[in-house]
Amino acid sequence: MRVLVVDDSALVRLRVSEIFRKEGFEVFTARDGDEALEKVRKVDPDVITLDVNMPKIDGLKALEKIMREKPRPVIMLSSLTHEGAKETIEALRLGAVDFIAKPSGGIEEIAEELVRKIKIASTVNPNVIRLQNLRKLRGEVVRKKWNVRKELCVLIGSSTGGPSALEQVIPRLPADFPAPVFIVQHMPPNFTKQLAERLNETSEIEVKEAEDNERIREGVAYIAPGGKHMKLRKALNVLRIKIFDGEPVNNVKPSVDVTANSVAEVYGGNAVGVLLTGMGEDGARGMKKLHELGGKIIACSEDTCIVFGMPKAAIELGAVDSVKPIFEIAEEIANFVEVLGNE
Repeated sequence: MRVLVVDDSALVRLRVSEIFRKEGFEVFTARDGDEALEKVRKVDPDVITLDVNMPKIDGLKALEKIMREKPRPVIMLSSLTHEGAKETIEALRLGAVDFIAKPSGGIEEIAEELVRKIKIASTVNPNVIRLQNLRKLRGEVVRKKWNVRKELCVLIGSSTGGPSALEQVIPRLPADFPAPVFIVQHMPPNFTKQLAERLNETSEIEVKEAEDNERIREGVAYIAPGGKHMKLRKALNVLRIKIFDGEPVNNVKPSVDVTANSVAEVYGGNAVGVLLTGMGEDGARGMKKLHELGGKIIACSEDTCIVFGMPKAAIELGAVDSVKPIFEIAEEIANFVEVLGNE
């Protein structure tokens, strides 16, 4: 595997290169965006790690040019600051498949995560990245004359490639959408708030990071806070969100399965479930439970999915009613909400 490491710090380039060479990767380096573009054209890397803050052409501008000229799986190295999180969300919107937060200590602290994410990124088809960039936000908002006669909800689960996929779905839901939307995106703390703010800017429906004990409203999308689980509960006939810490489930936190199980308790089969993209099996069993109760489950199709693990696991479990390209998922959500709301 050919990996291009782009960072203005000679020490970071050295340490990251050492980590990758131990894995048997062929490593190339660049110290800024200009050199990165030259190396992309010259060595045709399979995966790129890209620092956000660099002189001359910064990480975001370099990423834009890479995605325009020669789309490749890119993993951003980001700072944990507020500004770093904002830039990271913008990078994911521009086509980066994932990111890693730089630790306060040495780069060795994230060695295992770096290698794992590079291996996942290497499985991504560059044509899917190119396709998503070409189609980004070109779809119109889905309009319907809603006649929903019951309480129902939508649950969306995603991991690697999720922020970009959510950009294809959430901004297409109308302001009068007759159900709450719960989004579980695997992310660390701080970044989910920035993701919510970005989606809120581009969407008709309100998008926000979920808060503990807040009352659930129709036409609002709630993103589970990074590093916490999200459940739903009903007390005195009022639906509320419960945010809590706890052990990871399926090695992740937040977990789609945790939220899906609580959706099953509160909404029964009056739910539409969606799995967009990501490695592993989180969400598959929870969606299976919703499916068995009468809910409608949608999986993103392999040919438009950044990482097909989570949708594939649900399909193999027999939990899925419909497999759709990412560009048609908003319509399918609306169709299923209409069907369930009139049953």
